[in-house]
Amino acid sequence: MASKTEKTHKTNTQTDTNADQQDMLNQGFAAFEKFSKALLEASTRSQDLLAEVIPEMTPKAETPDPDPLGLAPDFANVFGKIAGNPEHILKAQQSLWQGYSALWANAIARAAGKTNEDAIKPAPGDRRWKDEEWSKNLAFDLIKQSYLLSANWLNDLVDNAEGVDPKTRKKVSFFTRQMTDAFAPTNFAMTNPEVLRTTIESQGENLRKGMENFVHDLKRGHGTLKISQTDTEAFEIGRNIATAPGKVVYENEIMQLLQFSPTTETTYTRPLLIFPPWINKYYILDLRPEQSMIRWLVDKGYTVFLVSWVNPDKSLKDKTFEDYMRDGIFAALTAVEKATGEKKVNTVGYCIGGTLLSATLAYMADQKDTRIASATFFAAQADFEEAGDLQVFCDEAGLATVEKRMDEADGVLDGATMAETFNMLRSNDLIWSNVISNYMLGKSPRAFDLLFWNADSTRMPKALHLEYLHTFYRKNAYAKGQMVLGGVRLDPGKVNVPIYVQSSRDDHIAPYRSVYRGAQLYGSAAKGKVRFMMSGSGHIAGVINPPAAKKYQHWTNEDLPETVEDWIEGATEHPGSWWPDWHKWLKTKSGKKIPARRPGEGELKVIEDAPGRYVKVKS
Repeated sequence: MASKTEKTHKTNTQTDTNADQQDMLNQGFAAFEKFSKALLEASTRSQDLLAEVIPEMTPKAETPDPDPLGLAPDFANVFGKIAGNPEHILKAQQSLWQGYSALWANAIARAAGKTNEDAIKPAPGDRRWKDEEWSKNLAFDLIKQSYLLSANWLNDLVDNAEGVDPKTRKKVSFFTRQMTDAFAPTNFAMTNPEVLRTTIESQGENLRKGMENFVHDLKRGHGTLKISQTDTEAFEIGRNIATAPGKVVYENEIMQLLQFSPTTETTYTRPLLIFPPWINKYYILDLRPEQSMIRWLVDKGYTVFLVSWVNPDKSLKDKTFEDYMRDGIFAALTAVEKATGEKKVNTVGYCIGGTLLSATLAYMADQKDTRIASATFFAAQADFEEAGDLQVFCDEAGLATVEKRMDEADGVLDGATMAETFNMLRSNDLIWSNVISNYMLGKSPRAFDLLFWNADSTRMPKALHLEYLHTFYRKNAYAKGQMVLGGVRLDPGKVNVPIYVQSSRDDHIAPYRSVYRGAQLYGSAAKGKVRFMMSGSGHIAGVINPPAAKKYQHWTNEDLPETVEDWIEGATEHPGSWWPDWHKWLKTKSGKKIPARRPGEGELKVIEDAPGRYVKVKS
């Protein structure tokens, strides 16, 4: 029998255990009470905040079109074709069940302490699953792999549908991916381990702060959710972004011309004139000083001029592609000659600015106008046969929707619409990651200059934008030799100036295959005067990659074979930035060195300091 001492010790131990359990229980109740109060506060606060927003919401005069992009008939077409091919469905179902069988077999083995290969892995670069719980925790790992199996199955089913028009398949595939991305378990609080962990650790404070962020964005968009991507108060144009020293030396109603101040005692004779896209603002080329392409070019001894496009209002709604050629490119060429005395310039066209430059070159070739000595294209398309995902918005229904929205906005496409469209092209990075961070985790958007630029959107004049979408995306008229500009039928085969073409391997807006097709259009190609180069990364980082960063890579090939696949096979990979390769090419087209020119020394007088007024106009 146990001694009295042993019984007493046992009783005390039990008492201590019960006390510990009671203490843990009390702590749990206290934590739950705090958690509940936090949720109640979040709910109450959200009602107060929403009450502030609701009066600002503008009621729609009419019931919105439930299917403005005409998705229903296209989805019906594709899935009708799928349903009419039982063999295809059977193979897809077998593949899906094999995947799930492997998943459950692996889960059972893992629960028994064994290590097995995953049934499916996320695609490289898919950052949705970066939290370690998605791999360490069996339950979350099952959720992740189940989602990937189902999402990939549905996307593959659409991608491989037989008997479907390629453009219809591309459109349905794009929106199917949008749907499967939206339903990812990462986007829901109860199936996101990071959100659950943060909610428990912060006692629901993240949800309260997230609701404040949500209502703030709702208020910022006047009733339409305008997701914050960055801290917009952290940057000011001309103070800590777009700071390359220079002057505005010319302006008209659609653009200002900037001339940047030299940093070297001598500069190349031939000026460099840059035409950025008017869909975004020019300072993507002049973010922080260490990232600035403009500063890098000036330091290399180039006299750099740049067009800063106006952010148009309804007074410019009737401006056309020809207007942007005459009052943009031609006006800039004339102004540069007055500023420097040089009759020939080297030019750069970025994205849609490059498309305008390409068409203008064909017009100038027809008119025997030789003021452009060479052209460089950054991520610019001239042949739109294999254009990127923006094509899915450019069918008949999509263009009708765009035109309607411009009519409702007095003849311009508001900047928010353009931003929404571009964000959809990378929804996981630019939409859902911010939804999780801002609203579920309750984080404040970080200060990031690139995202500040991305959010600083511009408007589009109706006539110009519709002409661009119809002529290039819808008809591919320029590449087919069917485009008429200024009364001239354009033939890119007449363009014979030296050309440097930059593309990016992961560009989702101007895919390298599309850019390569454009490079072959020019007469310069047949004469061996087109240099095609492909960089790593995408539409922005593939272009804005200063050598000092030592990031990514680029590929070169001295030949321009018939297909881009042949070009890639014969290409040489180089580490780091492509800028030095371009400089090596460009300096041979730039003449001898002369004493550096300063803004205002020529016939054009200084109007104001760079970056100028136009770039500061908000949409």
